[in-house]
Amino acid sequence: MEDVYLGLGSNIEPKVEYLKKAVIKLAEHDKIVVKKTSSLYLTKAYGYQDQADFINAVVHLKTALNPEKMLQTVLQIEKDLGRVRTKKWGPRTIDIDILFFGDLEYQSNDLIIPHPEIKKRAFVLIPLIEAAENELFIENMKIEKWLERLDYDQNEVQYYAEFPKLNLI
Repeated sequence: MEDVYLGLGSNIEPKVEYLKKAVIKLAEHDKIVVKKTSSLYLTKAYGYQDQADFINAVVHLKTALNPEKMLQTVLQIEKDLGRVRTKKWGPRTIDIDILFFGDLEYQSNDLIIPHPEIKKRAFVLIPLIEAAENELFIENMKIEKWLERLDYDQNEVQYYAEFPKLNLI
């Protein structure tokens, strides 16, 4: 079983419910075990900014799926939760990104692991650091160091709440 970290985000109400439902759907998969969720963070929109703020989180899981099957799984969960892709970085019910997949470096037409934008996004790094149960590196540098190097406004990523308790057994 591989350690996998997923970034989750929603900016269409009910945002927290979409995040909860996504984690529940992940936990219902017979080849996925949810280990830990970060807190929820309120985040200013990234890219296309004329939209509602996001709620972001990171989930740590273990899986027997390979990266492509994991991608298929998260895309199906997004679809099940009503995600419609109309505009790059536009509003969405749920967005699920594969951030890390064990120590794997992987690239296909549809997937790059580790996610190439992690080191540029405080809204990913902050909850990722919280959810990480081991040291994570990008380009031989700890993710904490990438956060220190970012020039971001602390008001852009604010603690929102604990991730809601889920009965996953």
